[in-house]
Amino acid sequence: MADYILALDQGTTSSRAILFDRTGALLHVAQHEFTQIFPQGKAGWVEHDPDEILTSQITSAVEVLGRARVRPRDVAALGISNQRETVVVWDRATGKPVYNAIVWQDRRTANVCAQLQAAGAEDDVRKRTGLRLDPYFSGTKVAWILDNVTGARERAERGELAFGTVDSWLVWNLTSGKRHVTDRTNASRTLLYNIVEDKWDDEMLRLLRVPRSMMPDVVWSSERLGPVTTTLGLEGIEIAGIAGDQQSALFGQMCTRPGDAKNTYGTGCFLLQHMGTEFHSSAQRLLTTLACSVDRKLEYALEGSVFVGGAVVQWLRDGLGIIASSGDVEALASTVPDSGGVVFVPAFTGLGAPHWDPYASGMIIGLGRGTTKGHIARAALESIALQTAELVRAMDADTPAPLHELRVDGGATANNMLMQLQADILGVPVRRPACLETTAMGAAFLAGLAVGFWPHVDAIQQQQSGSATLFTPQSDQTALYTRWQHAVERAKGWNAPV
Repeated sequence: MADYILALDQGTTSSRAILFDRTGALLHVAQHEFTQIFPQGKAGWVEHDPDEILTSQITSAVEVLGRARVRPRDVAALGISNQRETVVVWDRATGKPVYNAIVWQDRRTANVCAQLQAAGAEDDVRKRTGLRLDPYFSGTKVAWILDNVTGARERAERGELAFGTVDSWLVWNLTSGKRHVTDRTNASRTLLYNIVEDKWDDEMLRLLRVPRSMMPDVVWSSERLGPVTTTLGLEGIEIAGIAGDQQSALFGQMCTRPGDAKNTYGTGCFLLQHMGTEFHSSAQRLLTTLACSVDRKLEYALEGSVFVGGAVVQWLRDGLGIIASSGDVEALASTVPDSGGVVFVPAFTGLGAPHWDPYASGMIIGLGRGTTKGHIARAALESIALQTAELVRAMDADTPAPLHELRVDGGATANNMLMQLQADILGVPVRRPACLETTAMGAAFLAGLAVGFWPHVDAIQQQQSGSATLFTPQSDQTALYTRWQHAVERAKGWNAPV
């Protein structure tokens, strides 16, 4: 029996590969960053090179096995978690992309979404997909490529082009083009999938002008898909799990019962709460999405998305240059007792839930002669916690009972100041697991369950019930939250067409 599970964690800024053993322990990690493309003069446009995504992911996977001195035959299965909503369109015959991947953060189709909203399409879209008409999601990005790449729409109508989110792109290439698939969690983020009827929705395909011939087959998140065939260092490993990164983290945190909730602090912040097997549409401008299921039945989650979370710290590093590395932000923020009245709204790519304003602008307000780098760093950390608090308040209004505890993961959770701020602003405990790699763990668990590496979910829950760090509320931050709300209103609509 093989002794390991390999997780491919394909994120927004880097591709990582992580090797887990039978106890769920993380053994080795390999990571490669890739280029963030911001087309010159195009505000709100963000792209990736699909081939660079693929190369960085395969390189990481081969590298982590090499470090561990593990052969492909020693790996029971491979699971994939991926940045969601990012769009790749490629030629079925050559396997070559027709355009760069358009990233989930990209806002170029805001006008198209606004036109569809003005035409009254929003309510029907929500009933079918659980989503809102927003450029965040994949559907309008696909249409943009078809309309703006010479000959692409005609080729798509002839069945020559394939569409996929990043999971589809990886599986297509790892299986030599034999499998064109996506799982239900990723499909549910495209604006093209009916999450009530469990199928690609003909009306949504018509509305967004996407040919059905482009669409991948939809599979379960925990399902055998076939072996890797294209890479010598990975050849023969069974692909057996796929999930969008946030649903993967929800599963990795073992949030499998209604009411369980987690927040992931990555490039953005993503709050998901398991809702069970009944579809409910949010009254608070949140999203309803599909959660991972190992029982092959539809399970739902309520979701709120913050577009710029940990990325605000990267901006302090790369944009302002006030820290040398992301890990320095806590020390800088600790040089002041509070933010000194400074409020930072990091709406660099608009505002996500619950505002859904693609025209909002980033803003730092409350500056004075006494403002220091420390105040700005502290306000940046507060902005991450405050945006999450907005999501929690909206979710509490949508659910039968208020959140009693927030499970957290993602790189930014290593910041103790941020976690304490989060507990204080929410007024509920924040639980940080011993292993923060819950996104990759979710993908590993899904793959391992599909091949019998782990017998059932209960077995995983028992072995993962170990140590965690609990942050409990220590101060009342109501005034800070109120000040934040005033600042957000000032940031809204700043980039709207005039």
